[in-house]
Amino acid sequence: MLLEKFKDEVTEILSRYPVKRSALLPLLNLAQREEGFVSEPAMRDIAKVLGLTPPQVFETVTFYTMFNLKPIGKFHIQVCKSLMCALVRSDEVVIWISKKLNIAPGRTTPDKNFTLSVVECLGSCGTGPMMQVNDDYYEQLTEEKVGRVLDDLAKDGDCSLKTGPFMFPKPLVKS
Repeated sequence: MLLEKFKDEVTEILSRYPVKRSALLPLLNLAQREEGFVSEPAMRDIAKVLGLTPPQVFETVTFYTMFNLKPIGKFHIQVCKSLMCALVRSDEVVIWISKKLNIAPGRTTPDKNFTLSVVECLGSCGTGPMMQVNDDYYEQLTEEKVGRVLDDLAKDGDCSLKTGPFMFPKPLVKS
């Protein structure tokens, strides 16, 4: 059903890959973009188009933290819990967010604005503790920064504290 709705886009995605299976991630992105998560019907449709079994699609969805199996909030907060971030107290970031939003990891606020997830490495080891909100990085977090990020997102839908991925190392300034 999802693939029928986006037939042209699916055809274009498939045309980019000589091996159909290689289109799995872009098709999962399409499904999630449309529904806000990857539903079972979408996984079945994608499996059929690619000649895979639904469990093969499911195992891919569950491997990548960028895919969600249930609806999430408008702002998906992912806090890194890898060793490097844990050493700089990423567990405190989770506590600060949980306290401020009154939700536990894996939960969504009643207004559907925020979902909190704890994930493995987000690839910003030198700038922890850090979190990713949707596609934006927030690095070198303090309790005050976390509060401001959450307040700004709730109020304005954006926050100027985002660093994008890879704030460090800082570019060399030529004299």
